[in-house]
Amino acid sequence: MSQDSHPPRIVCFMCNWAFCEEEMRIPYNVDVIRVMCIGRMDPALVLETFIKGFEGVMLVGCKPPDCHFVDGNLHAERAVKMLKKLLALAGLEPERLKLLLVAPLEERAFSHYAKEFSEEIWRLGNSPLKKDEFIANLTAAKEAASAFRLRVLLGREEELTEFMNAYGEKIPEEEFDALLDDVVKAEYIRYKIHYLTRIKPRSVKELAQILGLKPFAVLRHITNMRRKGMIALDRVEGYTPLYKALEVR
Repeated sequence: MSQDSHPPRIVCFMCNWAFCEEEMRIPYNVDVIRVMCIGRMDPALVLETFIKGFEGVMLVGCKPPDCHFVDGNLHAERAVKMLKKLLALAGLEPERLKLLLVAPLEERAFSHYAKEFSEEIWRLGNSPLKKDEFIANLTAAKEAASAFRLRVLLGREEELTEFMNAYGEKIPEEEFDALLDDVVKAEYIRYKIHYLTRIKPRSVKELAQILGLKPFAVLRHITNMRRKGMIALDRVEGYTPLYKALEVR
């Protein structure tokens, strides 16, 4: 991500019913993409946008209770919470992603919010990550966002935190957030290992050095990944096993 002396490049995914297209003044550094509902967007698409080199992403939807799909805005809030965690793990500022929910008769024009967000991104400056690290981290984040485990957990947040189970229990919001933190981190690390071993077979020690983890922690992830068919033993050099990624279906 390089801004140089130009305004940051921003993509805005906007609900079809947010703001009137005829009256919108769109800053030249912002690309607006209309979608049926931001709550129905694939979270991986947001991370793909960052991979393509955009400095910021806005999601613009409808304030409750005005969503045409009833609870699309709530789904968007959950997805953004997860995506911000993944961005932080990847080494990017979570503030590069903004969720804006507006009323049908919004007092301020879209250009106001776009300019405000552009200034926020400008203040953040360039990404501190080198290009290879940037691509590796965001690819791992994107694949983690697409993982079945995270999608299921995200889809069940309302059920787990707002409704009682057969035993009359609910999970407190803070406990669910802690669970989400753990799952997001574990999935990110596993997909980072998967990305690195797609490039070439690697040892546990080498992976630990790249990831900044203890070797036993990396080995625990590899054991889990082998059970899921994500990684396999490629060969043994001396006494050192080298692992390679398998295609994830």
